Amino acid sequence: MGFWVYATSSTVFVGLIGIVITFWVWSVLNWVWLRPKKLESFLRRQGLSGNSYRLLFGDLKERSILFNQAQSKPMNLSHDIAPRVFPFVHRMVNDHGKNCFEWIGSTPRVNISNPEELKDIFTRYVDFQKPKLNPLSKLLATGLTTYNDEKWVRHRRIINPAFHLQKLKQMVPAFALSCSEIISKWEELVVSSKDGRSCELDVWPYLQNMTADVISRTAFGSSYEQGRRIFQLQTEIAQLVITITRSIYIPGWRFVPTKMNNRMKEIDKEIKALLKDMINKREQAMRIGDATATKDDLLGMLLESNFREIQEDGNYIQKNARMSIEDVIEECKLFYFAGQETTSVLLVWTLVLLSMHPNWQHRAREEVLHVFGNKQPDFDGLAHLKLVNMILNEVLRLYPPAALLTREVYKETRLGNLTLPAGVELSLPTILVHRDTELWGDDATEFKPERFSEGVSKATYGRVCFFPFGWGPRICIGQNFAMVEAKMALSLILQKFTFELSPSYAHAPFTIVTLQPQFGAHIILHKR
Repeated sequence: MGFWVYATSSTVFVGLIGIVITFWVWSVLNWVWLRPKKLESFLRRQGLSGNSYRLLFGDLKERSILFNQAQSKPMNLSHDIAPRVFPFVHRMVNDHGKNCFEWIGSTPRVNISNPEELKDIFTRYVDFQKPKLNPLSKLLATGLTTYNDEKWVRHRRIINPAFHLQKLKQMVPAFALSCSEIISKWEELVVSSKDGRSCELDVWPYLQNMTADVISRTAFGSSYEQGRRIFQLQTEIAQLVITITRSIYIPGWRFVPTKMNNRMKEIDKEIKALLKDMINKREQAMRIGDATATKDDLLGMLLESNFREIQEDGNYIQKNARMSIEDVIEECKLFYFAGQETTSVLLVWTLVLLSMHPNWQHRAREEVLHVFGNKQPDFDGLAHLKLVNMILNEVLRLYPPAALLTREVYKETRLGNLTLPAGVELSLPTILVHRDTELWGDDATEFKPERFSEGVSKATYGRVCFFPFGWGPRICIGQNFAMVEAKMALSLILQKFTFELSPSYAHAPFTIVTLQPQFGAHIILHKR
């Protein structure tokens, strides 16, 4: 009897093990082959074209080869940069047409470049959501730009007050101070040069430092020296994240103690500790009624808005209406990274393009001197810089900070004439749409700020074909912040210097999260 029970128990156990193994094998087979092939068939029936799915890797190997080839050397001095920045996507569009798809591992990504469909995607943000980040990519920053559904709505409502124009107006002195410090360093370099009138330098690291300083002052009320460590850490983790996104992410891989995984976790821990200390000190000061705790920096405004969410007119609001300290930390990380990156790349490409097109540099300088003379620019005057605004928009068209946006379909969804199945990603190739000759004319790859002489709406004929900061309800909340800061910096530079490209400048746009100059931006500054 005992033997029969033992034998029966063993049989049941073996059977359960067999079921688990069968389920696991089926899941893996479905993930690496059956599901991708089913999605491929579905997409081809929609009239979409692309490479056949290749086991596990999809197009990643070919993407990596083309990307490494493109990065191996600079390109000609041209604004037709798409083949270098996104060589694989560019080739796919040329080979298969605009309505094509590619494979990011086992996930198909459909290219969308029609303005009506783009408008639909940006407007229907519930149907077309931000893709879920893999756990290691989340270490860079989550925050508002990565959230969906109710959490996005709640955070947007809490953060909005910090970016009202009146609040930005109060930040302009901090913008001016940070920009003036960098310009003073440039003046010292020019004065100490051989002729005392001009010098060559790579402006890219200076602009990165300047915009980091702006974020440190406007977000945390500290100088760049105090925020330097956060900036260095986030720069390092960004490089690691981009390496990860170019390879297959294996579930559970983050638990493997590789050198890269361990370093990313160390960075994340240190950044969070630095920010948590700053937040705790500010919250404690707010509790005891310290008036300096709610000063006009982004952290103070964020905490103040957050407190209003939990107590309005003396009535307690549900706990989940506020942000946790972890949420505040993530928003601070995002402030620091996105705010610094966006403006620094906008400024560096503006200086490069104005060096390449001295007539527009001259016209911009005349406008700045007409509005401000040699006085420090102010908020109201910056709003009257029409030519500068046109130039910045044209730079954003040709060199958008985010060269490609992505969305994900979580349930079968209709988009124009397409029916998209759950599990498909959408690629919104900003850099290609901004250069589409059908939308912008035969001169789409040329620098012509006059396109925007009557505003964005006239330039685009009301179509969604210009979206350097996104579009619709989820447009970047920091857009005005970046534009005001860029106008301030450019105005101060134009007041003090003329500039041209150095013979050592190598034109090499590439992406590390944002569109950056791979070999720096070597410019010759001339004192006015």
